[in-house]
Amino acid sequence: MSIVIIGGNERMERRYKDICEKCNCKAKVFCKMTGTFQKKIGNPDVLILLTNTVSHKMVQSALCEVKQSDTKICRLHSSSASCLKNLLTELRREKNLCLAEA
Repeated sequence: MSIVIIGGNERMERRYKDICEKCNCKAKVFCKMTGTFQKKIGNPDVLILLTNTVSHKMVQSALCEVKQSDTKICRLHSSSASCLKNLLTELRREKNLCLAEA
């Protein structure tokens, strides 16, 4: 599963990636807005917005970029590692349920 994380603390960037790797997910983390930010998002399965530590402009840019695709959008108010772990666990559970029903 591919994940893009928007926002969060710069010091936690490596930790976010490590948490995603433990859950067998490929992750891109964008803590700051850069010039090529929109082009780097791509077409992820899940877009996670850490709303407490992200600018409105960055959120709007990310949402505009994934609007056409079937990307699942998740919003977390906290940018803590435990919240991210809980969300990834929940997403994996949902994905397994969908695969079992098919």
